Amino acid sequence: MQFPNREVRAVLHITRSSWLNNRGSTIKNLVVSSDLIVDVSASEVVIALLENKKLVEFSRERSGAKFAVGDIYLGKVKKIMPSLNAAFIDIGYEKDAFLHYLDMGPQFATLNKFLRIASSRKNKISTISRIYSEPDINKEGKISEVLKAGQKILVQVAKEPISTKGPRLTSEISLSGRYMVLMPFSEKVSISQKIKSTEERNRLKKLVQSIRPKKYGVIVRTAAESIRVADLDQELRRLVERWETSFSKLKRVNPPALIVGEMDRTTALLRDIYHRDFNSIIVNDFTVYKEISDYIGTIQADKKKVVKHYKGRQPIFEYYKVEKQIKASFGQTVSFKNGSYLIIEHTEAFHAFDVNSGNRSKAGLDQETNAMEVNLAACDEIARQLRLRDMGGIIVIDFIDMHVTSNRHKVYEHMKQIMANDRTKHNILPLSKFCLMQITRQRVRPEEHIETAEMCPNCKGTGKVVPTVLFADDINSKVAYIFNDLNKKKLIIKVHPYVAAYLTKGLKSYRMKWFRKYFKWLKVEGVSSYSYLEYHFFDENMEEIIL
Repeated sequence: MQFPNREVRAVLHITRSSWLNNRGSTIKNLVVSSDLIVDVSASEVVIALLENKKLVEFSRERSGAKFAVGDIYLGKVKKIMPSLNAAFIDIGYEKDAFLHYLDMGPQFATLNKFLRIASSRKNKISTISRIYSEPDINKEGKISEVLKAGQKILVQVAKEPISTKGPRLTSEISLSGRYMVLMPFSEKVSISQKIKSTEERNRLKKLVQSIRPKKYGVIVRTAAESIRVADLDQELRRLVERWETSFSKLKRVNPPALIVGEMDRTTALLRDIYHRDFNSIIVNDFTVYKEISDYIGTIQADKKKVVKHYKGRQPIFEYYKVEKQIKASFGQTVSFKNGSYLIIEHTEAFHAFDVNSGNRSKAGLDQETNAMEVNLAACDEIARQLRLRDMGGIIVIDFIDMHVTSNRHKVYEHMKQIMANDRTKHNILPLSKFCLMQITRQRVRPEEHIETAEMCPNCKGTGKVVPTVLFADDINSKVAYIFNDLNKKKLIIKVHPYVAAYLTKGLKSYRMKWFRKYFKWLKVEGVSSYSYLEYHFFDENMEEIIL
């Protein structure tokens, strides 16, 4: 989903008074404060999107990750499956990718002709406008009529590998930009349905038709609303150039091979969600900080200042209170309001949400009104959880029973309004008489799963720890070893905040005793994600001292 005009998004908030009458919901439009926190490490990049300081999206991308949505590959047909009217394609993944006949696109014959010409060393091709278009393939045809085993084929990843399944592919190639999606071999110009103004739709269609090259179709995205023709033309040229630079690569490689890689997850997320009112984009790695800053500069030069480089010693997620929200949001049980909570279960076929009122009670409210109030609040949290965990497929929600039809309809309408902020394609069905709701949500990536339960670092899962009265003595002996035997000049100890207070408060604290004994100042830092008896030592270079 792209942001509407004036870059203002609707946050749907239903007041308590609206729950207590039958006149419907009161919706207040509030400006959303958006912050993006990016944690870069050697093995992965972790991205957290906060709206009004609340975590709403979370994703991680491993370094060197392949087979992402949008990647274009030169593959080889491994097996034709007439019974499925599909084929399995080798694109280099451990399992063959799946391509259905309906995902090949009407212009497949033209794409196949282009591939033959571009792969030939004799023929030189600089633009696809010179290629004569072949007739569209039959919508009700058979895959065996257009493909054969061993054939080269140009495909794009439409769905990443999930569970035991390989990637799902399409031959309708597209390249996404912020304002438009480029479709080679198509002549069609489409405008996002979320742009409601007829005048604006006509303006954009005329502009794009006047600047697009031959044999290129364009889908104009919602973000293009009110954008100048110069900006549209600049992005269109960039997308065409990106596609045409792949021509020479097709001559040099053999399948399977990556031809055009989608941009990294951080930049792709920015492309889809960035708007003028973004408060900040904070990154803890200078290289990624520069990349994002340059990308924002191409969109809106005066907004490069919102990109900030975090230089603090404390972990970036810890400093911005993201770590605590992750721990609170990814468990099986999630609390959301006044003691109410959700129980979330996952199966191979679907995801289930069970709404519970807990020990919540309100004087003066009957059971029906209380149930509706809890259900309306649950809608907000469920919509957030779907985005946060990127849950796809079939979602079943078991709301608290409501016997009044109008109340069930209110919950259904509120869920639709809340889910309007979700960029992923979805469909919501009304509540049944048993207060069950079914949602289908497009799944293109594996669900984000984080294990919130931690193994005790002290007992290692045995259930037994050293006597707590010896805890301070244990730290004391290790401090003596580090200063006397390892000759460290500076020392930092990270512990739970309660233990940090115990070690530092007062003139007779352990830290003052160490200072008087060794004439060296020891820094004590509290880390809330640590368990009570967990501690780690670091030297002046912030390298951990393993004892």
